Amino acid sequence: MIIKADMKDFYKVKRITQTAIKEIYPRYYPEGAVEFFLSHHSDSSIVGDIGSGCVFLCLDEWGDAVGTVTVRENEILRLFVLPKHQGKGLGRELLDFAEQTVAAEHEEAVIDASLPAKGIYLKRGYKETGYNIIPAGEDFLCYDVMKKKLR
Repeated sequence: MIIKADMKDFYKVKRITQTAIKEIYPRYYPEGAVEFFLSHHSDSSIVGDIGSGCVFLCLDEWGDAVGTVTVRENEILRLFVLPKHQGKGLGRELLDFAEQTVAAEHEEAVIDASLPAKGIYLKRGYKETGYNIIPAGEDFLCYDVMKKKLR
């Protein structure tokens, strides 16, 4: 089940986001890039998005929040599922929901794809449209901008 997050859900969104980044991203990125991701998804960023009404939570069968996605205009952001709940179709459910939300008002979805997620987005029909390299201390953060026509 996917529900809209409100301010009382801030710590759930933060926990899901930080846990996924801390447990998965070090396998793909150097320490400086992981720290950049953590600071990019800061408390103020999450609070601002919740306040704008564009953050959603995925609940498991017991009603526990195990995934999150942010949909801002035609951008799909902050799509994370707790590592111990991955492989159960919850990420697919969140992405389906996000794409349907975007498609209600836009023809195409845009997503910044991290290395761990890029393959998933390619399988879902997203196309690479840009590549970014951001200095992160002594390290670099690399990611692709991807787009998908929805209608």
